[in-house]
Amino acid sequence: MPVLLGDKLVIAISSRALFDLDESHRVYEQEGLEAYRLYQIEREDTPLDRGEAFTLVEKLLRINQLLDGETRVEVVLLSRNSADTGLRVFNSIQHYNLNITRAAFAGGRSPFTYIPAFGCHLFLSTHAEDVRSTLEAGFAAATILPAKRPREQRDELRIAFDGDAVLFSDESEQVFQREGLAAFQASELASAREPLRGGPFKPFLAALNRIQSEFPNGDCPIRTALFTARSAPAHERVIRTLREWNIRLDESLFLGGLDKSEFLRAFGADLFFDDQEGHCQRAVGFVPTGHVPHGISNLKSRG
Repeated sequence: MPVLLGDKLVIAISSRALFDLDESHRVYEQEGLEAYRLYQIEREDTPLDRGEAFTLVEKLLRINQLLDGETRVEVVLLSRNSADTGLRVFNSIQHYNLNITRAAFAGGRSPFTYIPAFGCHLFLSTHAEDVRSTLEAGFAAATILPAKRPREQRDELRIAFDGDAVLFSDESEQVFQREGLAAFQASELASAREPLRGGPFKPFLAALNRIQSEFPNGDCPIRTALFTARSAPAHERVIRTLREWNIRLDESLFLGGLDKSEFLRAFGADLFFDDQEGHCQRAVGFVPTGHVPHGISNLKSRG
């Protein structure tokens, strides 16, 4: 009987998000594929350094240990490497005792096509086009931004989300971009009891919620937070939407356009997801950040 991952939280991650492959990538860009292949083979017993998303993955996998070894979180490696060059990645996984056993090595092509087959709730990568393709296919995804900051030594996993175009659809953001703040506030006030449509990260947050519910109150290793530029009166629609979805956030910050960076540092996010590149570039100096290239703001940036 085949093994199914449908009842688990499934996170897909690229090798460059999990490990520091910057030097290897320079070899590929400057000397070509064959030089890269030889470089990795010669060093396949040398563990790679931790990448930007390593700590996040480590904390996610630790949740299984807290649930008496019951596997509720699965991390899958999706890589543009071939299996030949990817052996160093698997050896590094073993070196760090990460319980990652499933992988797809796409041999130079985008691995995002395997996300539906694995049933992934989230894909983290450093390759922006793979992330865009994943979002267009209807799955949560983010481009991990480089920061090289010291990593937080804390067991609790803290994940922060922007609202519009991330947890929620960009329908309200479209009003703001077309007509300005006053029209946005008026539209949200008039629609306060009409739930927002879900954004690409709604299923991921719902899956996190299901795992949170398995822990006693006050003893959960996961903490979630919303960091939104909204303020009153646009807050009510967000609160009622989450209530309608039966999804809980541990913290909600309505910042009214204030810069999110210091608030994210105060929260201690292990990863923050936002759709706007400017917000991401400011936040990455404070916390690990994933850009979500989704919604009207990113249509403009691509145009």
